[in-house]
Amino acid sequence: MPENWWICKNREYFLIRVTHNDTKCNNVLIDLETGEGVCVIDLDTVMPGLAAYDFGDAVRFAANTASEDETNLRKVSLSMEYFEAFTRGFIGKSARFFTSMEIETMAWGAPIITIELASRFLADHLLGDKYFRIHRPNHNLDRARNQIHLAKSMEVQFDNMCVCVEKYVK
Repeated sequence: MPENWWICKNREYFLIRVTHNDTKCNNVLIDLETGEGVCVIDLDTVMPGLAAYDFGDAVRFAANTASEDETNLRKVSLSMEYFEAFTRGFIGKSARFFTSMEIETMAWGAPIITIELASRFLADHLLGDKYFRIHRPNHNLDRARNQIHLAKSMEVQFDNMCVCVEKYVK
């Protein structure tokens, strides 16, 4: 059975789209004069996927109150202010392209991708730090803890995240 069997079974609701899979502001070239985005870069991660994954990865990066390298977990949380600003732009400009089920489940992308990355950081730590570049001992372990803490913050604020997504669909 394919690992995305549930999505395949419900494909009329979830469109497999071209997704970037490393959605963050670092991967957008900005025109220095206008401040406008010119194009998306770092295209080696582009593949079929769900819109919620790109939304979620961008939220994980942009709405975190700390960097993913922060070791003081008290500094790590989801900023609803940043979440709303990102959602206003992303959903506000693109909602018409998504199915109602995609919109309804868009907020799920953030905790799903955050836990996925936490798992990848932990696996890399356990396997000797072969994939992600590290700058200190236990760096990937710290990153995993950071992302787990962020996911917990998302869980606490999840209802507000869903309301925020719905707010900008209109």
